[in-house]
Amino acid sequence: MPELPEVETVRRTLIGLVAGKTIQTVEVLWPKMIKKPEEVSQFIDALKGQTIQDVERRGKFLKFILDDYTLVSHLRMEGRYGLYPQEVPYDKHTHVLFTFTDGFQLRYRDVRKFGTMHLYLKGEEENDLPLAQLGPEPFSMEFTEKHLKDHLKKTNRKVKVALLDQKIVVGLGNIYVDEALFRSGIHPEREANSLKPREIKKLHEEIINTLQEAVDKGGSTIRSYVNSQGEIGMFQLQLFVYGQKGEACKKCGIAIEKTVVGGRGTHFCPKCQKKK
Repeated sequence: MPELPEVETVRRTLIGLVAGKTIQTVEVLWPKMIKKPEEVSQFIDALKGQTIQDVERRGKFLKFILDDYTLVSHLRMEGRYGLYPQEVPYDKHTHVLFTFTDGFQLRYRDVRKFGTMHLYLKGEEENDLPLAQLGPEPFSMEFTEKHLKDHLKKTNRKVKVALLDQKIVVGLGNIYVDEALFRSGIHPEREANSLKPREIKKLHEEIINTLQEAVDKGGSTIRSYVNSQGEIGMFQLQLFVYGQKGEACKKCGIAIEKTVVGGRGTHFCPKCQKKK
C-alpha cells in the first residue's frame, strides 16, 4: 500500500498534469469505489464543469481541490492515476475516467478495486471520515516529540502497532515503521509505553528523517508502485530491513529476521534492535 512518500510523489506529479484543467464529463465503471455521495449520478453531475485548482495530500489520501468541491481519493493497494489522450484505449482495470475540456483524460486504474473516492463541499472534507480522525502530519509543527511521547505513554500496544495508528501520526505504513524503528534501535515488539524519553526522542527524529529521505527519492517501489508518470521510486535501494529477510544487516552483519506484529509482516535486526 502506498505510504506518505509514495502518495506525496503522486501528488507532486499530478499537479503538473492536471492543475487548471476543467472536467467535462465523468465516467464511473466501478460504482463501489464512490463512497460519497451514495448516488454515483450525483458524484458525476457535481464534477461536471469543475476546474482542478490544486492537488493536496492528507496522510495517505489525495485531495483534488476543485472550484466548489474537494475529491478525497485513497489509492489503497494498487490504485494509480494517469493522464492520457481521450482516444487512447483503456484496459479492464480502469474504473473512473475524468474527461477534460482539452480532450485529455485522467484515469484511475486499480487492479484490485480497493481504492475509494469521497466528494465533499469544499472545506467540509476534514469534518467527516475518512479524514476527520487523522493525527498530525509528520512534517508539521503539531508532530512534536511531546505529542509522540504523550500518545505512546498511553498505550501498551506494541510500538509497531501504535505507529501504524493514523490517529497518532499520519502517513506511516509497514515499510516506514520498520525502517524508522530500525534506525532508532527499537524492537518492533516493545510495548509503546515502555520506551524511554531518549528512545522516543530518537524515534521522533527518525520518523521524520526516514519519510523525508523517502520523499526525496520518490518513494519506494515495492511490487507495483509507480508515480503518475509511470516512474518508479528509488528509496527501496536504501532500505535497511523491510524486505531484507535473511540478508546481512548493513550495520552489524547479522541476518535480518521477519516476524508478524499486529498481523503485519515485520522486519528487524535481532542485534541492532534488541527486545529489552
